[in-house]
Amino acid sequence: MSGQSDRDIPLWSRAAGAAARLRGDPLLAMLDAFVFAASSTLALVLRFDGSVPAHHWQGYMHYLPIALVTAVLANAVCGLYSHVWRHASADEARRLLVAGMVDLVVLLGSELLVARHVPITVIVFGTGLGLFFMALIRFQYRLFSFRRTEGGDGLRVIVIGARDAAASLLGEMKRSPRAGWRPVAVVDPDPRIHGRFVMGVRVEGGIDVLRDVARRTGAHLAILAMSSVTHELVKEAARAAEEAEIGLKIAPDMGTRISAGVSLSDIRDIRIEDLIGRTQVVTDLDAVRAMLSGRRVLVTGAGGSIGSEIARQVASCEPSELLLLDHDESHLHDVASTLGSRCVQLLADIRHADRIDQIFERHQPEVVFHAAAHKHVPLLEDHPCEAVLTNVLGTQHVVAAAARTGVERLVFISTDKAVEPSNVMGATKRIGEQLTLANRPPGASWSAVRFGNVLGSRGSVIPTFVRQIQAGGPVTVTDPRMTRYFMSIEEAVQLVLQASVLAEGGEVFVLNMGEQVRIIELAERMIRLSGHRVGTDIEIVVTGARPGEKLVEELSAPEELVHDTVHPAISRIDPTNLPADVLEAAVLELDRLSAGLDVAGVRGTLFSLVDQPFDRVDQRSNRPASDAAPTLFD
Repeated sequence: MSGQSDRDIPLWSRAAGAAARLRGDPLLAMLDAFVFAASSTLALVLRFDGSVPAHHWQGYMHYLPIALVTAVLANAVCGLYSHVWRHASADEARRLLVAGMVDLVVLLGSELLVARHVPITVIVFGTGLGLFFMALIRFQYRLFSFRRTEGGDGLRVIVIGARDAAASLLGEMKRSPRAGWRPVAVVDPDPRIHGRFVMGVRVEGGIDVLRDVARRTGAHLAILAMSSVTHELVKEAARAAEEAEIGLKIAPDMGTRISAGVSLSDIRDIRIEDLIGRTQVVTDLDAVRAMLSGRRVLVTGAGGSIGSEIARQVASCEPSELLLLDHDESHLHDVASTLGSRCVQLLADIRHADRIDQIFERHQPEVVFHAAAHKHVPLLEDHPCEAVLTNVLGTQHVVAAAARTGVERLVFISTDKAVEPSNVMGATKRIGEQLTLANRPPGASWSAVRFGNVLGSRGSVIPTFVRQIQAGGPVTVTDPRMTRYFMSIEEAVQLVLQASVLAEGGEVFVLNMGEQVRIIELAERMIRLSGHRVGTDIEIVVTGARPGEKLVEELSAPEELVHDTVHPAISRIDPTNLPADVLEAAVLELDRLSAGLDVAGVRGTLFSLVDQPFDRVDQRSNRPASDAAPTLFD
């Protein structure tokens, strides 16, 4: 990466560099003495305009040995022969300055108090000039290293930001030239600092000039290094990087870090959640804490993406007992290890009714979050019996045990795929909603919460795209028209907890998921922001929609009435319900068919059930919705 070879550096500098790198070597002391002698001689000659009187030469011959010994001793006392100068810093510079001051004071004192050998101006100027050249010898490696970096062929970087985080990052790049990061420009939204320099790098303008700057400098990458970065700023930087056809990475917010600076190792790829910016969720933490504090809380599927986040957020509300249930011992252990002694691990499968009954009888949970489920659409299309055993019969076991033990509050985690389901997974979740509402004891605050895709969950499209891009492609998209809702796991769980506070009993809540995102545009953006070109570096392959996939997901069906709640990100649906006898008979039939591994029978029963006409019933009053009295949700 060196743009200037060693033969391009002057011979004297290479010799000085070799000396400077020898820790404690006498050669450096000899070089100091030579430099000091030359500087003092030059000072004497200049003092007399090139014509030095003979008696001053004689006095100088007595002064010079004393001056050389004093200079070398002062340097030694100040530790200037015990440093690796390739890594010299401000501390070494201070030591050098102190040594120079000590040398000057001693020489002036000896001349004024003992004998006058040379003019005072020669001592002052000669010592100062000698200090300058000694510093140049010691810091020349840093100076020439900087020059080599500036002319090198490393990764050319434009830093977005010109404040503390950017300055820290630029300094780290310059201190570590071998890391291969070469800052070539800075851009910043603040017009007041345009044209100025940060760590020797010019602020070229605002983010809007990124494309032109990238082309002019040949930049390969932009790094966003600003404190308190908003989603809007990330989006603006991402758009500019895409137009410039360069990659974009992001530095952590210095305000959230314990350490004082930003390291190159802290730089991360921009994540899609950085771009799908949403207004910060407002959660009534006091209400959520009041609901959970001092209660026995059970989370099923606690090892999954949603369940583990529910467990973490519930734990912060100080329940009296946090019960984590999962059939996968590794996932259960992993989430429990992050919570310490605040939880009880329950290794169990919701398919086993007796085991679930035992757990509810023994632990008597007061609040239940039922997140255990099979969720991968293509896989469940091939294994509908497994989907029914967990998502339908497992849910029946949980809600039946909860009803028998008097669970006060239960939340069933549902999905947008339960709306007019076209696949096995959506159909089983739709029936899970029905089972939750049908088994609710009078007065109990049971509800279901629907939401779409969560970012970063296991098996979701985002991690899949990341793996495909890292492997060099191709990135696979099933249909270019396909759109999906996306929400971060943290945000989804915050709203689930908030919905559970709003529940009076029998509601289906839906979360405001924002605007739907076209999957192919998501893939293209992720490719471009990784620094690759779509179709040239990484190809996108359209594979065709898989069985059961919809092009567009909805959060509510046309016949479902949607109402606002007191929370702007949560809506309530008047649920449409199957007749109790139809639901009970269908579950018994699904139990029989899945036990016999009758795939065709299970699939036929599932879809005949969700295609049945549903009755719209206000579960809270058990009256037709049109006759229900208005509530605060209406």
